[in-house]
Amino acid sequence: MNLEELQQSRKAKKFNLWLGIIGMFMMFAALSSGFIVYTASGVDKGIKTILPQAFIYSTLTIVLSSITLHLAYSAAKLGNIGRQKLLLLITVALGVVFFGLQVHAWKILTQQGVYFINNNASQSFIYVFTGLHLLHIVVGVFVLLRALTGVLKEIPQDDNVFRMDLATVFWHFLDLLWIYIYVFLLLNQ
Repeated sequence: MNLEELQQSRKAKKFNLWLGIIGMFMMFAALSSGFIVYTASGVDKGIKTILPQAFIYSTLTIVLSSITLHLAYSAAKLGNIGRQKLLLLITVALGVVFFGLQVHAWKILTQQGVYFINNNASQSFIYVFTGLHLLHIVVGVFVLLRALTGVLKEIPQDDNVFRMDLATVFWHFLDLLWIYIYVFLLLNQ
């Protein structure tokens, strides 16, 4: 593949990433709108759900993971492969911890009597928001693992930086999306 084809391929991949991000944003915006319209109807008025503290720990974990990924990306741009590998491994581990914290939060919700299927749809929305985000986290961890695999295989520096760029944009979006979801749920419970 010549340089022009490579540049076109990279532009297409980055464009596809941004299309996916816009689509995810629109999906969560639609869910937020549906939640607001549903709760405004007053059907579940007076029923409050206490969000588990595990969501706070999830938030801290994903913010920390964005910091470690940013540092890994900076290391990649500087050609510091050892530092990049270490920080990518830490970021992947934090992604797995985030997953575990979300599952733990669901267990706490069920202990409180908050189930996905129940007569209170506003409680079901908690599972919809967090479950869809968690699905994207799983995808994000695979993206991070792909970036890590590239580093371990010692792909060319420009390819490495490009993979890290895509992974960083996607992961930072997931971070911001989680912060939005958590604040939205806090304000609307």
